[in-house]
Amino acid sequence: MPLRQTIDQLPLWAFLFATAAAFLIAVEVGFRIGRYRRSRREGDQKSQVGSVMGASLGLLAFFLAFTFGMAGSRFDERKKLVLEEANTIGTTYLRAELLPEPHRSEIQSLLREYVEVRAGIAGGGLDGVQRGIARSEELHQLLWSQTVVLAEKNASPITGLFIQSLNDMIDLHAKRVTVGLRNRIPASIWVTLYFVAFLSMALMGYHAGLTGTRSLTANLAIVFAFSAVMVLITDLERPEQKLFNVSQQAMIELKSQLSPPSP
Repeated sequence: MPLRQTIDQLPLWAFLFATAAAFLIAVEVGFRIGRYRRSRREGDQKSQVGSVMGASLGLLAFFLAFTFGMAGSRFDERKKLVLEEANTIGTTYLRAELLPEPHRSEIQSLLREYVEVRAGIAGGGLDGVQRGIARSEELHQLLWSQTVVLAEKNASPITGLFIQSLNDMIDLHAKRVTVGLRNRIPASIWVTLYFVAFLSMALMGYHAGLTGTRSLTANLAIVFAFSAVMVLITDLERPEQKLFNVSQQAMIELKSQLSPPSP
């Protein structure tokens, strides 16, 4: 299993406590180093360290906002693509009604199954997403095979309109796969973000060691605050969110509308 997929399956609470533990270790290490330098009368740099600590925390806040914005924009795009895909499938289904039999019934049956697959992708976890994508691509092949036969027998403007809608539907599938699974926050940004966060926490502990005072409550509050934001970013950019869910209501409503014909 790829590393990225393995990480995506880890629960959010594990990310939260692992991140918070790493930050607390950084604070403690920085505090001990600062206390050691203070005991050797090397604590005359407190004002300078305070300025550097403030700058590093500001940089961390900016970096978190930047990364959160990246993840949020992808999340918004995934929501827009669900509605766009539902509209395109609905248009394809309506245009299929203008096709001659037996292609009309066969294509509409495949489209109904396609909507069921698309509507159920979000509820099956990461494995369900992979299975749904595989089945969707199989249905693409079946639909295209039917369309090729239809175009050879009946090359009409109506067939051309249907082919255009089917192409748009397949393209939207590719867009959703790209945005949801492949267009992720780069690993280099994650590494830099954690490095800046770890360094900021260490400087915060170092400054407390130089001054000889620290507040456990304040340290825990800021550590868990930054950790919680990083967990939110992690969930936002995952293919299968836990805290933030891409609504599939448009696809569910389309599924109810495309009921099979009465016998």
